[in-house]
Amino acid sequence: MSNIKKVHSLLENSLIEFNYEDPKQGAVKDVYFHPGKKYVVAFFRDPVDANAHLRLERLCGMYRENIFGREGGDYYKDLFRWPQDIVEFEGKVGIVVPFYDPKFFFPKGSDREGSEKNGKWFASAKNFNKNVPDSEKGTLLGFLKVCLALSRAVARLHASGLAHSDLSYNNCLIDPKGGNACVIDIDGLVVPDLFNPVVLGTPDFIAPEVVSTQHLDIDDPNRILPNRLTDLHALAVLIYLYLFHRHPLRGKKVHNQDDTIQEKMEMGDKALFVEHPTDHSNRIDIQANDKDFLPWKDTKKLPYTIMGPYLKNCFDQAFLEGLHQPTLRPTADDWVVSLVNTCDLLLQCSNEKCVKKWFIYRGGKAVCPYCSQKYKYSVPVLDFYFTRDGKKYEKENHKLIVFNEMYIYPWHVNKKFFPKPSMADSEREKVGYFSFYKDKWVFVNLTLDRLMNVTTNTLVGKNKPIYLTDGLEISFSSEPYGRMARVSFGNQ
Repeated sequence: MSNIKKVHSLLENSLIEFNYEDPKQGAVKDVYFHPGKKYVVAFFRDPVDANAHLRLERLCGMYRENIFGREGGDYYKDLFRWPQDIVEFEGKVGIVVPFYDPKFFFPKGSDREGSEKNGKWFASAKNFNKNVPDSEKGTLLGFLKVCLALSRAVARLHASGLAHSDLSYNNCLIDPKGGNACVIDIDGLVVPDLFNPVVLGTPDFIAPEVVSTQHLDIDDPNRILPNRLTDLHALAVLIYLYLFHRHPLRGKKVHNQDDTIQEKMEMGDKALFVEHPTDHSNRIDIQANDKDFLPWKDTKKLPYTIMGPYLKNCFDQAFLEGLHQPTLRPTADDWVVSLVNTCDLLLQCSNEKCVKKWFIYRGGKAVCPYCSQKYKYSVPVLDFYFTRDGKKYEKENHKLIVFNEMYIYPWHVNKKFFPKPSMADSEREKVGYFSFYKDKWVFVNLTLDRLMNVTTNTLVGKNKPIYLTDGLEISFSSEPYGRMARVSFGNQ
């Protein structure tokens, strides 16, 4: 029989109802559910001191407003399960948090029916291969969208002067099938010089500088505690795990036979990228009985470079340059830009049984690295140039890979646009599309007023086609930061 309790919240004086029985127990909180599952009430088991109470008040008040009250705020309501109020009951303090969206639960009829889509299901190669239902494995495009959503969430936190402090697969729900993600357990947010971290983080995600100084006294100036820069390490690890289903630092190198000392060295001051280009001592050791982990553990078959140049640069910054020099790590905004640009390099695999369905084209012969399926079409490659004055064009480090029935948008046409949550509807409209028609590639102009075939110096009207040929130059816009593209062909 249910045991429904009703209390008035402290901040908004709202009537809060919860079923006060059979709590779901977390590390520090007991979680009770609203009868209609509109929200949960999570009570802290230990007493909450004055500083911690102030953190919760700020979290539900000004920090919440900073995240959701600014431009594009509605988008971020789906990226966080953010506490919205505080309650007290029987001497305990609790927070009211919106219930998880249904898309973050495994569906009825699956082996994991009703379970939360905790990120660990998708980060572990064995879990991904054996325990995630095929219908929920998503695609490479879906995982790129997941990583983009997480990067945007972290960027929003950091722009508001906050750090998560415990970013991990346990505190992120993901839905690779739909490309969705949600950051949870927000109540430990760090604010420099005001609210210190309450945990060091989750193993696998704790930054090396935190691990290697954790033996020092908490007040020692050399002790490193979770902060914005340690978030950036955790974010890089999450992205690597989701794209490759293996950990970037857990290889074969043994530093000490004692497991505790080995862990501190492997994740701390001796941390080494498993794909380090010159030091191979921490490569992942593939055993004969590792079939449950393949092909993900095989860094020769699926090296991190298969994700293309933009993400390679970010991984290099995170795990080569910035692994032990935190200020050199890529920011969350760096990840956002790299992930968006990487989506411009995708080709769709024609193998219906391919687990990833998409792959990144990196030049030469187009072959899916996940299933070895050869791509059957030629591949138009557009190298972008942009103009500052409408006359002279400068080369960009930006390519667009074309596939059949692919649309382009204002952010392809003009460099000043970038796909972001606060974009106006007019900035999301399709401006043209590519098609493989009668054995020829064609671009059809939908809305562009000044589409020019630069090669022939002719204007291409709306709803008119332009056939793609090797060396063709197309001006999409001559406005400031407008783009021109030079066409070449791959997979010939």
